[in-house]
Amino acid sequence: MSVLTVVGGQWGDEGKGKIIDWLAQRSDVVARYQGGANAGHTVYVSGQEFILHLIPTGILNPDVLCIIGSGAVIDPLSLINEMRSLKELGLKVDDNLLIGKRAHLILPYHKVMDSHMEELLGMNRIGTTGRGIGPAYSDKAARLGVRVADLFEERILRDRIKVSINLKKKLLSEIVLTEEEEKAFDESYILSICEEVREVLQNHICNTDIEIFNSLDAKKNILLEGAQGIMLDVDMGTYPFVTSSNTGVGGALNGLGMPYSKIDKVLGVVKAYCTRVGQGPFPSEMEGSEGDLLRTEGGEFGATTGRPRRCGWLDAVAARHCIQVCGIDTIALTKLDVLDNQETIRICVGYQVDGQKITSFPAETGVLEKCKPIFEEFQGWKAKTAGVNVKADLPELALSYIKHVERILGVSVSLISTRPERNDTITIEEPFVTE
Repeated sequence: MSVLTVVGGQWGDEGKGKIIDWLAQRSDVVARYQGGANAGHTVYVSGQEFILHLIPTGILNPDVLCIIGSGAVIDPLSLINEMRSLKELGLKVDDNLLIGKRAHLILPYHKVMDSHMEELLGMNRIGTTGRGIGPAYSDKAARLGVRVADLFEERILRDRIKVSINLKKKLLSEIVLTEEEEKAFDESYILSICEEVREVLQNHICNTDIEIFNSLDAKKNILLEGAQGIMLDVDMGTYPFVTSSNTGVGGALNGLGMPYSKIDKVLGVVKAYCTRVGQGPFPSEMEGSEGDLLRTEGGEFGATTGRPRRCGWLDAVAARHCIQVCGIDTIALTKLDVLDNQETIRICVGYQVDGQKITSFPAETGVLEKCKPIFEEFQGWKAKTAGVNVKADLPELALSYIKHVERILGVSVSLISTRPERNDTITIEEPFVTE
C-alpha cells in the first residue's frame, strides 16, 4: 500500500493530468481533493484527447475507483455534462465514480457573482475562469454553502438557498442584471436544478471519507490529485492572484479526510519552463517574440478557458518555495521537448530587488512586482527529445540540463514527460513507495 500526493509545483498547467494518468495505471484509487471545474487536466491516449475538468484523471483507467472529495466545489450541471461526454467517448463512468456528501455545490448564482466581482475589481481583477469557484468557497467559509448532502434534506436545502440568494441580491442591489442572470436568483429555479441533480447523481454520492479509510485499511495504492499549483494556493501563493483553495498537501488532508501520517510521498509536477494564467506577478516572464515562440511551441492555451498563457523561463525561486512549503520529495519534469529548439536555456536562480539579490520567494506583492530575474544560462541541446521514453536516449545536453534542475531545486527528478501522449514518459524512479 502506498499513498502518493501529486501537486503542481508552479502556477498550475504543469501537466498534472498526464502524470496522474500515467500513475493511475498502478493505482487502485484516484481522489481529487480541491478546486472545481476550473481545472483542465489534458491527457492523450493513442492520439485521442481527453480533457478532465472535475472528474479525477484516473477515470481513463476503468479499474480505478475515482473519488471527488469534500474539499472540492462541484458545479453539478457541469459534472453531469462531463460524465455524459466521457461516456460518449466510450469510457466507464458508473460505480467507479464517487462524490463526497460534504463537498459544496456551485449553483448558478455563484457564476453571476463571479462575473460581477471581476467587473467591480476593474484593474485589480484576479483573472478568474468565471466558473463560480471563488464565490462557492466564500459561501463555504461564511457558512452559507449548500453541500451535496443537503440535496437529500428538503427543508435544509430550501433554507440555505433562500438565505444565500437573499444576501446576494442585497450585495448586487446596485447592479442591473440581465434576464438570464435574474433567473439565477430565482429560488424555484435553483430548487428544480437541485432536484434534477439529485436524481442523476444519487447513486454516485456517499461518505467518501469512509471510502478513503476503507481503501487505506485494504492497503491499496491511493493517488491524491490536486488542481492548480502551489503558487496559486490561497495561503502560500501569490495572493491575491490565487485560487480560492489550498492546493497542496494540507488541502489533500482536509479535502479527503486523510490522516497526515498516511501520506508516503509528495510528487511535484514542474514544467521545464514556466507559465501562468491571469493577473499577478511573474518574475521570469518572457515578453515579446521570445514568449510568443515558447507559447506556440508548447501549445500554451488554457484547456478550460482557451486563454493564452504567459510564458517564462523556469523559476527556481518559486519552485523551491513550492518544494519547501509542501514537502515535495521528488518532481516530474514535463514538456522537456518544448525546449528542443532553444539555443540557450535559462533558469531563474534569484531575484534582484532594489540592488539586492534575494533567493527566497517574497510574500509582499509590492516586492514581487519589483523583482528582476537573475538567470543561469545553459547550452540548448538542439536535438529531438519528443517521444523519447528511455533516459539513456536523451541528448547529453538534455541530461545535463536535468542534472542542473536537480541541483538548483534540491530534489530528484523521478519522471520526465517528453510529449503529451501517455507513453511518452521516462520513469527514472518509481514514485510510489514500495514495501
